[in-house]
Amino acid sequence: MQKEIELGISPDFIHDEEYIITQGVQKLKVERKRIKGIHIRKRSIDARSRQVLYKVRVVFFIDEEPIIDTFVSNLKPVQDAKPVIIIGAGPAGLFAAYRCIELGLKPIVLERGKAVQDRRRDLAKINREGIVNPESNYCYGEGGAGTYSDGKLYTRSNKRGDVHKVLSIFVEHGADEDILVDARPHIGTNKLPHIIADMRNRILEVGGEVHFDSKVTDIIAEFGQAKGVKTADGKSFNADHIILATGHSARDIFELFQRKGWLLEAKSFALGVRIEHPQEIIDNAQYHCSTRHENLPPAYYSLVEQVNGRGVFSFCMCPGGIIAPCATDHNEIVVNGWSPSKRNNPHANSGTVIQINVEDVPNAATDPFALLEFQRQIEQQAFILGGGSLVAPGQRMVDFVENRVSRDLPLNSYKPGTRSVDLREVLPDFVHQSLRGALPLFGKKMRGYYTNEAILVGVESRTSSPVRIPRDKESLQHPQIKGLYPCAEGAGYAGGIVSAAIDGINCVDAIIKA
Repeated sequence: MQKEIELGISPDFIHDEEYIITQGVQKLKVERKRIKGIHIRKRSIDARSRQVLYKVRVVFFIDEEPIIDTFVSNLKPVQDAKPVIIIGAGPAGLFAAYRCIELGLKPIVLERGKAVQDRRRDLAKINREGIVNPESNYCYGEGGAGTYSDGKLYTRSNKRGDVHKVLSIFVEHGADEDILVDARPHIGTNKLPHIIADMRNRILEVGGEVHFDSKVTDIIAEFGQAKGVKTADGKSFNADHIILATGHSARDIFELFQRKGWLLEAKSFALGVRIEHPQEIIDNAQYHCSTRHENLPPAYYSLVEQVNGRGVFSFCMCPGGIIAPCATDHNEIVVNGWSPSKRNNPHANSGTVIQINVEDVPNAATDPFALLEFQRQIEQQAFILGGGSLVAPGQRMVDFVENRVSRDLPLNSYKPGTRSVDLREVLPDFVHQSLRGALPLFGKKMRGYYTNEAILVGVESRTSSPVRIPRDKESLQHPQIKGLYPCAEGAGYAGGIVSAAIDGINCVDAIIKA
């Protein structure tokens, strides 16, 4: 017999299995000798009261030996199977490739950037020298943007597909099993590259193809039917089904669609700054303590306020994290955040953004590129004010709210460096005013948040794509091109690693149904 119950466990005993069993025995009112084992199904932190607890859902095996299901991929050889071209080797592309193999299709993955390990040298140049390789950076390359910017796996996409399966595939290739249990699963930038490389090797072993430095420059269609693609090195790949999983920064793909007269539309996105605090401030506020318990992870937060009729919200929060330069071209500043698996850096950062709607930008209702150009102009202005070499404009939090240029900036994790500026020169007025109004309110919700020890670094602008590539709701194909499947973040249909992976899987399922 199995019984699943929820227990509140002190951090002192979270790793003590016998203590957890004792608590369960008392709640279930059974004898200890009848418990043959337990399985922790879900674990989260409840810090709402002064006493911080782990909330743990535990399966107790009563009078029977524990049997825990272990996921194993069923991948069979596909060397000679029907091909599917997948443009992009981010989470959508890789999981689409996996699903192809499961269903007897041969994936041909074309990635404009480099293999995951080879990307490291280009990222080092970005951080140390402020030099961007437009084809190999934090956004482009094997594994996509998430590989070197955190590997957070939290999602609300349960209704879209099988989240557990996505997490299980990560575990199968080396991720810690804790991601199957934790309410906010996280792999970490130090571990994810090895996992991604292992997934790619598995795809190759069974006959799939993965091509790096293969930027798609043309999509071939005849009489409204996809036929194949051409790459920058002059190669052609032929297939009747193409999954377009290029990520939110592949602006050249939108330009390709425009040249061909294929449908595009402007899409709202979020814009703001990345805010960094000393992690200790966040720990003290969230855990109601002066020193974080050794069995508690660096604290997380999620904040939202309505200001001037607009939602201002934290996004992609990175405990123990680092602010990363995520530009994809030479003359722009784009920031994001990431954490290693232990989240043991001294700072905590989070994007703090507001929604930019179609009605906020002139002509966006009729011009699909209006929001993209709006985004680009702000990123370029941030570059100019930073002074070059990817130095980012920054301002202390209270100074920002009080419209005062900071005399100096606190030590922070952004490696190319920060320069004190008035962020009113970077952000549109309605964005600036909404942020100014929200930050003191956030401080009332979370003690210590509103402080001049915090720095605002601009700009956080690639939260999602400002352009959507439309697709049919049922077939997931582009309305004009049969066999072309706009997918995940780059097409405007997902946000984050897990939701993108699920969308990649769903596109392959749609191919089978077609």
